[in-house]
Amino acid sequence: MRAPADTRHRVAPGATARRPAAETSPVDAARAPGNRDVFRDLDRFHHAMLASSSMGMSPISLLAAWQDWLLHLSLAPGKQAELALKGLEKIQRFRGFLAASAAAADGRAACITPLPQDRRFAHPGWQSLPFSAFSQSFLLWQQWWHNATTGIAGVSGKHERLVEFYSRQVLDMVSPSNFPATNPEVIERTMQEGGANFVAGFQNLLADLTDHLDGPPDGASDAFRPGHEVAVTPGEVVFRNELIELIQYRPATGTVKAEPILIVPAWIMKYYILDLSPENSLIRHLVGQGHTVFCISWRNPGREQRDVSFDDYRRLGPMAALDAVQAITGSATIHGVGYCLGGTLLSVAAAAMARDGDDRLASLSLFAAQVDFDEPGEIGLFIDESQLALLEDVMWSEGYLDQRRMAGAFRMLRSQDLVWSRLVSRYLLGDRPELNDLMAWNADSTRMPYRMHADYLRQFFLNNDLAQGRFRVGGRAIHLEDIRVPTFAVATETDHVAPWRSVFKLVHLLNTDIDFVLTNGGHNAGIVSEPGHPGRVYRLLSHRDGQPHPDPDGWTASAPKQPGSWWPAWTDWLDRHSSGEVAPPPMGRADAGYAPLCAAPGHYVLQP
Repeated sequence: MRAPADTRHRVAPGATARRPAAETSPVDAARAPGNRDVFRDLDRFHHAMLASSSMGMSPISLLAAWQDWLLHLSLAPGKQAELALKGLEKIQRFRGFLAASAAAADGRAACITPLPQDRRFAHPGWQSLPFSAFSQSFLLWQQWWHNATTGIAGVSGKHERLVEFYSRQVLDMVSPSNFPATNPEVIERTMQEGGANFVAGFQNLLADLTDHLDGPPDGASDAFRPGHEVAVTPGEVVFRNELIELIQYRPATGTVKAEPILIVPAWIMKYYILDLSPENSLIRHLVGQGHTVFCISWRNPGREQRDVSFDDYRRLGPMAALDAVQAITGSATIHGVGYCLGGTLLSVAAAAMARDGDDRLASLSLFAAQVDFDEPGEIGLFIDESQLALLEDVMWSEGYLDQRRMAGAFRMLRSQDLVWSRLVSRYLLGDRPELNDLMAWNADSTRMPYRMHADYLRQFFLNNDLAQGRFRVGGRAIHLEDIRVPTFAVATETDHVAPWRSVFKLVHLLNTDIDFVLTNGGHNAGIVSEPGHPGRVYRLLSHRDGQPHPDPDGWTASAPKQPGSWWPAWTDWLDRHSSGEVAPPPMGRADAGYAPLCAAPGHYVLQP
């Protein structure tokens, strides 16, 4: 019998002794079949340690982007000359601004204005010297760096966006608004309060550090507790498996719509984003409109769920829930609703059902949900092979990905609002914003199993398998074009997680009638948009299957804005796709194996 090649020993020339057969060298031990991954495991542990000091970001990915930019810039004398000329022009503009400020009676002038979303220099003190000089020079410098990091021939689009993004992060860090000596608002507050704002800011800093070490920030677990202050819509848990609890909500009307609603929230969040306080609970609103509502509450996974796959989430999540809803209500069809990643999962389930002839869906509603990840927005900057290799090794070492590890990346997407403005407000001005239910929910973090999240990031974000027809369910490919049920899609204007133009691609990908809503607000606040919410507006597109497909920017330019919440438009749409009214179904059905187990919100949502 021939020994495996990697276990043979070379004997040095002239050697007369041989190692006894029973002895095993450390190298041989590492190469033994049972230990064949020891070197890979060493890499994984090293990457996990690296990620803890880099906020989960891959330094190699960033280095490659800067190298690509710098090398191509070094070979572009025309671009270099253009940047030099732009630098001289900005110096001249700044000199003109200083002269105009000196000549003006009130000392006020401007040579550049901030972008609409930049509120750092909104305080009146920034309009007068010397603070106007600080802000104007900074904005000119910021504009020059944008020119320097974009428009260089040869740099890949991904690397250009990454370099521009990180240069923005560095500039945001050194903004004059971040320092007490150059921020007129901080100086004014300090003079008014005799420095008490710094004392309050130091107390805020200590409180935040304590919260970071001990638990949810801002006392979220005490002020807004699921089942007490939030998630209080009456209901029962009628089904539980190793991944979900299914909540059925008690009817609030004498009759209900014939087709029940099944809500599939994202597993990256606790479900009660849709059942916050009673006045802004979407679930309570639906129940009040005469709908029978079921909602999935995902388990917060730990190490023991490390090998749970994406298909396990489909099979044990929406598919198991559909079986339960149909058994309890007796309805032949069900309205499916998916939010964020839950919408992506529900789309996968709907495409597989369409392929297999399963016609239990009456309609599909998708909130801030992507199915095409070719243009995922700035969050896509953190998804490439190097980044995924690092992140997968972090998840491998822990068995899951904690949402807190992603917090740094998400804050970087809106660093002006979520990092630096917060630093100024809390620690320099001494303010502490009043906690609300949405802030408390956001602090109630969740985890994602290693295998599932690795599959999700690689197959969706990196490879875009679903939109391109390569994603497989049950060993066979599924196609979004097979979905034929009426669809209602919602996107939000300032969504940094699921950019609205990416969500808009549903209009092009599904061969069915689609009503598309674009509302103002962000990924969460735009969805939690109850009637009466101040300042809400939305646009509505009713696209019929077979019509020419609209361009997203052309449509928004011509579509009128409608004041108010989009919720009534959606419930009217649901009414049009319902077949009538019936008596409310029972709460659970013991004879079918779905007896009520406990009161809502159940146990899984309370898992830390």
